[in-house]
Amino acid sequence: MRKFLCGIVLVSAVLFILSGCGKETSILENGGSMTDDSYAALSPGAKEEAYENKLFFRPTKDGDKIPYVGDPMPYYEDGTYYIYYLKDGGDSFNHSVYLTTTEDFTEYKEYDDPILKSGTSGQDNWIGTGSVVKTEDSYYFFYTGHNDTPSSEYVEKVMVAKGSDLKHFEKIDDWDITPPAELGQKRDFRDPQAYYDSKTGKITLTITAAMNGKARILKYTLSKDLTEVNYDGIIFTDETGAFWNLECSDTFKIGNTWYLTYSAQDDTLWYAKSDEAYGPYSKPQRLDGKLFYAAKHVENGKDGYMVGWARRSTSVISTSEVSGWAGNLVAQKIEQKENGDLVLTCNDDIAESFKGKKGSSGKNFTLEKDKERAYEEIGKAPECFMVKGKLSFEGMESFGMAFDYNGSENKYKLIEIDPKDKVIRLTFNNGSNFITETSAFIEAGKTYDFTYIQDGSTGVFYLDKVASLTVRLYGVTGRNVMFYSDNSKVWFTKVIAYKR
Repeated sequence: MRKFLCGIVLVSAVLFILSGCGKETSILENGGSMTDDSYAALSPGAKEEAYENKLFFRPTKDGDKIPYVGDPMPYYEDGTYYIYYLKDGGDSFNHSVYLTTTEDFTEYKEYDDPILKSGTSGQDNWIGTGSVVKTEDSYYFFYTGHNDTPSSEYVEKVMVAKGSDLKHFEKIDDWDITPPAELGQKRDFRDPQAYYDSKTGKITLTITAAMNGKARILKYTLSKDLTEVNYDGIIFTDETGAFWNLECSDTFKIGNTWYLTYSAQDDTLWYAKSDEAYGPYSKPQRLDGKLFYAAKHVENGKDGYMVGWARRSTSVISTSEVSGWAGNLVAQKIEQKENGDLVLTCNDDIAESFKGKKGSSGKNFTLEKDKERAYEEIGKAPECFMVKGKLSFEGMESFGMAFDYNGSENKYKLIEIDPKDKVIRLTFNNGSNFITETSAFIEAGKTYDFTYIQDGSTGVFYLDKVASLTVRLYGVTGRNVMFYSDNSKVWFTKVIAYKR
């Protein structure tokens, strides 16, 4: 392993300010400061408590509990993104809906009080995902009311609250939608996504449900005063048969193509294409991996984003799983390829937030083919950083980024680019524990731009215009970050590191 040496210029090394050369510090929430070496001495749990989570929002700690973001419901108006979410833990009762706002996804304003509070009794004993829509004179917040007590005929209904602005809503107690009888079940009926058509004066709702053991997405048409509710039928069916629910669906248009997105239960974000707003649809495809979940679409008139949550582990010291519900808020830019397929790309505003904080000029290095893995250390990971560069390769073995966890190589956490299997994957324990992956079709001899952004324990790796992979890396702050290759020859060029 080639070591990074402070103050010595090596032809093949990236001179990286993140290495801790000199006295680089990270300002913590408690007002103190800490060197990267001191950060390394903290436990993964202590690091989690210290992170500011400015880029990938997480609610403020409530007492001794860290709450998390579940199922974001984004809405854009007049330069501000209103991100409603199901708050998991802390002072939230049964996933009450809370709000955070942002103008550019780099700084967030958190609101302390719930926007919609779950009831101690009644249908919305728990609140499930929904959406906000504006008609000419009102805002409506459609949401899921969940109650699985024996006294409740329907486990889930669609409910609504009305507001005169985006921060105050009152529940309409005598209004709901129940599952149509033809579904043959009264349990799974949730995640209403609303759209308003000013030309017709109608609201369209899409709702996820199941029928005959298959996951479906249904469509309803409502009058703008909610007095008329018409069921239009099933618009999409999961023909894979692998999932019992298609959560948090959304519909939007890019160019001349309409897209339906959804998160298949306990799986990944998917999308299907159509020439019409509500189908028929093409064969669905995946976006990102299992750690980017429940993402919905929001646009500002120019760019569109998928806003979801980055999955967490059930325990921060786990080195075998990332399977907990809820996590940090992540907003990724969504773009259309020439063939109409979609790809998640680096959020421009987030990348721009590192501008002027360059840690190195562009450097070049090569990892040669070898019998054993070749490494290039680039420094110690601060709390929030970005690495950009270009890469090309020969060979079919994996290469990518390695993160030290506890000083032992057999515990490294890897972001693996695998040209043979055509994927980018996240693995723990030096590759022995698979966590998640996403498809990435790459060719030897071709040059690709890459960007990696990490804030706290949440990160996203982008192979530009090819794929994105959201990752969760507990315990790596203050420890070495490396590029590596497993018996492929890889050229890394114009590698630049930034630290916020």
